[in-house]
Amino acid sequence: MKYNKFYVYALAAFLTTGCAQTPTTSPAAEAPATEVDRLREAAPKYAATITAADLSKHLHILASDEYEGRDTGSKGLQMAAAYISREFKEDGLVGPVKNSTNPYYQPVNLERSQWGDGYIMVGKQKFMMGQDFFVLGASPYQTEQNAEVVFAGYGIDADNYSDYANIDVTGKMVVVLGGEPKGADGKFLVSGSEKASDWGNDFRTKRNAATKRGAKSVLIVTGTTTDEFKSLTQRYRNFLSRPSIGLKGNGSQGSTASLYVSPQVGAALLGTTPEKMFAYANAVAKAGKPTPGTFTAVKDVKIKTERKSDALPSENVLGYIEGTDKKDEVIVVTSHYDHVGIEDGQIFNGANDDGSGTVAVIELAEAFAQAKKDGMGPRRSILFMTVTAEEKGLLGSEYYANNPVFPLENTVANINIDMIGRMDFDAEKTNDQNYIYVIGADKLSSELHKINEEMNQKHVGLRLDYKFNDENDPNRFYYRSDHYNFAKHGIPIVFYFNGVHADYHKATDTVDKIIFEKAEKAARLAFHVTWELANRDNRIVVDSNKK
Repeated sequence: MKYNKFYVYALAAFLTTGCAQTPTTSPAAEAPATEVDRLREAAPKYAATITAADLSKHLHILASDEYEGRDTGSKGLQMAAAYISREFKEDGLVGPVKNSTNPYYQPVNLERSQWGDGYIMVGKQKFMMGQDFFVLGASPYQTEQNAEVVFAGYGIDADNYSDYANIDVTGKMVVVLGGEPKGADGKFLVSGSEKASDWGNDFRTKRNAATKRGAKSVLIVTGTTTDEFKSLTQRYRNFLSRPSIGLKGNGSQGSTASLYVSPQVGAALLGTTPEKMFAYANAVAKAGKPTPGTFTAVKDVKIKTERKSDALPSENVLGYIEGTDKKDEVIVVTSHYDHVGIEDGQIFNGANDDGSGTVAVIELAEAFAQAKKDGMGPRRSILFMTVTAEEKGLLGSEYYANNPVFPLENTVANINIDMIGRMDFDAEKTNDQNYIYVIGADKLSSELHKINEEMNQKHVGLRLDYKFNDENDPNRFYYRSDHYNFAKHGIPIVFYFNGVHADYHKATDTVDKIIFEKAEKAARLAFHVTWELANRDNRIVVDSNKK
């Protein structure tokens, strides 16, 4: 699972809607009820082929030292891709990728890049990248450029509150305050309640608003003091000198560049002091609505944020089972097969993260393939996909969502399996192995949530825990695994997860600590939900909007 508490790597995520609509189905296309019943009755037979022993067999290979922690772009990950594709082929799945040297591989255009020279000049005052500001994602300032600065309050552009009214930010550097405004009563002005919105929680919301308005960059003032800025951006400081991996750009700046800047940088750009800049919040609270700033932006501003890049080939691994009477509709089952590789000479095997999910996908694929051989093939098609570069920011699944092998409008649902073989801190206290965290099933489809509960009650008997499904969950796990790149396109998802344990993202996440009986039950639940989604008469409805 992606290690990202500040959720900054999903940089191309746009909160869009409407791709997964419920199609109309003619009576002639409906299978007789007896066929549906026949398939449902057969489900337990094929679920039983998913065993702890088989999961263990696969995982002892994929999470062995030989695979060197499966870092994106590494020899070990290439070995894992070869193993998974070989399993798919031997089980009878089809490689669905056209124009690829290997039809089981979807090439993902990644690049390894590293920051070079970076600074902001405000007159003769120089602020340094990595100390006074950090760039989140791509930047258009590869060479030194002049910048025209404009202040846009909190950078909010909602229906009931817009900081962009009556200002032109096209091609400009927009300075905004972090967080979101409150009224004199202490309630947030956007929500009208004590609950903060995404405007204050997710920098991408402000970036997307700035992009829509045509800004070249948006600088988010982070923290209220130098110490607070350093604390909030410490993780960026740690990674600044390390190469990072991202999707290869197409030569154009797809969205507004985003920067976290210190209060000193923000104030200098606005020709004021940090104290006066933050006093703006009082003016907004008093007015109860967006208020123009009284700052005079500095004219002499130059910026450079150099980024050096090299190509890094990788691939998603896909296996496909074609459906029968509803074959144009597709269920996608995912895991990520990458991990973090080798650090300081230690191999991070990633047995649970996400070796456990990957071997579950292999086993589900084998079970469905056997069912098809036996004349019990799914009515809808199923795509089994292990994706690359999840640990680098959900990049493999993002690439698929942007370059789908099967149209997103035909994608019924995504079942995502990321870490299912361990107990988390809470469960370890009582040795409670019989649970799984369910995340996201109700956010876009009430039917998916109901199906998940029914399949568990009928076939598996796990305790379904919804703690991390809470919209106010500070861990934000819903945004931190590959299902999110389907959900943001309006495709219903369910995410199975065992929670965080002491070995999470450490060299001690090894096979000997996996509870294969627990992983077996979670994998069987994912199987039954997939089976039901693939074989029921009607495509599940998309009837809510909680992306």
